[in-house]
Amino acid sequence: MNIILASQSPRRRELLGKMGLEFSIQAADIDETMDPTCPPEQEVARVSRGKAAAILADENAVIVAADTIVVCQGKILGKPHSKEEARQMLRQLAGKTHQVMTGCAVRHGDVLLHHTEITDVEFRPLAGAEIEAYLETGEPMDKAGAYGIQGMGGLFVQRLSGDYYNVMGLPVCALAQMLRQVGVRILGVANEEETF
Repeated sequence: MNIILASQSPRRRELLGKMGLEFSIQAADIDETMDPTCPPEQEVARVSRGKAAAILADENAVIVAADTIVVCQGKILGKPHSKEEARQMLRQLAGKTHQVMTGCAVRHGDVLLHHTEITDVEFRPLAGAEIEAYLETGEPMDKAGAYGIQGMGGLFVQRLSGDYYNVMGLPVCALAQMLRQVGVRILGVANEEETF
């Protein structure tokens, strides 16, 4: 089965590869602007479905698309556009619990499956000097919420409730179940297999 990842994210590419799947990459070119008046979980779902729908492929292809946001006190924190914006995001997250939301969509022919995963992440209080040192690494600049849990940003996380891989950008457990529903075998199992 031809699987297409609708993302150029190296983290999503790594996680999908760890699921033992062969796939190609075709980035979706859509407007990812979110409406701040709508619930964040609704918006991240809409964008991920839009990415899946935007990929042109034959009817046998399976499209995997995802979009990840960080939400702190009801405000969506996307990827920072400047070092100053990243600094403000990290100060906002410091000492608080925020949510990482990933909308994940799987499209196969006329079937479009979707799941939104939400993980609670608690940051410890941060010193100004470590925020500045983290900014100098460049790591915050291409990540929602201005941090990467799989990198040095993991030093800020003191508690997590939910799917760790969701925080990296791809909820692999939920994704595996959706892929099985459209006939993709993962660990030798498709959806019709008996479970315990």
